[in-house]
Amino acid sequence: MNPVRHNPAAIAIAAFLYFALGGVWFTVFQKAWLAGVGRTLQDLQATGVSPIISYSIAIVTTLILAICLSWLIQATGPQTLTRGVTIALVAWFGFIFTTWAAEYAFEVRSLQAFAINTGYSLTGMIIMGAILGAWKKKA
Repeated sequence: MNPVRHNPAAIAIAAFLYFALGGVWFTVFQKAWLAGVGRTLQDLQATGVSPIISYSIAIVTTLILAICLSWLIQATGPQTLTRGVTIALVAWFGFIFTTWAAEYAFEVRSLQAFAINTGYSLTGMIIMGAILGAWKKKA
């Protein structure tokens, strides 16, 4: 196994960009996403869940994703932009796409919501993989 040397700056930037992408992504696809999950904006606001909790969970889980992706990229071979993107694609397909597909099949949710949710993860993970693969920590 290759030695793993996490780059905190690359992880922080990759996580921030993934998180920021979510803001743009779900703003652009807001109406379609809400329709796909069968909710309105008022429904979500009426849940009483604090946005601070939601955003905190999103930030923490995005950081965890970046750390795990950094580890996968480095532990499995040379750290390059191409490998970073490749590992991100494989991880997305093997873990994200398959998990969401099974959930959506049993929940009988729309293909549109599935595409929006998994498309966000795919795009974000490709960005993360490119950053984490290309940005090597100095020895």
